Amino acid sequence: MLRGLTTISFWAADLAAAKQWYTELLGIGPYFERPNPDGSLAYMEFRLGDYQHELGVIDSRYSPHASATAPAGAIVYWHVDDVPATLAKLLSMGAKEHQAPIDRGAGFITASVVDPFGNVLGIMYNPHYLEVLGLTKKA
Repeated sequence: MLRGLTTISFWAADLAAAKQWYTELLGIGPYFERPNPDGSLAYMEFRLGDYQHELGVIDSRYSPHASATAPAGAIVYWHVDDVPATLAKLLSMGAKEHQAPIDRGAGFITASVVDPFGNVLGIMYNPHYLEVLGLTKKA
């Protein structure tokens, strides 16, 4: 069955701007890019985090769904060590608050933003993530 996240796909009408924005946010450039027939960027992929999860950003022309009028759908939460500091950085880069930080109890804190391209980006301090990471580093 489900074994783990492989690629999370975001959409953007302006991939050049998305490339610049995500490169600044993540501190790394995409490791893979695919051009459109006209030479413009169609797709890019970043590998990030402890498990090298993939974040793909795709030209919104290829979206399988009609454009929504507002951000919607499932929210993927990325573990961060400091939710308030990460949220502040995202907001300073032009993201808009989607959901203010919420203390979910037992050490879990979540928040989310809408990136400048209309995607919902979730951030979370997650003690379980750190436990699993600790176990994999011992193995």
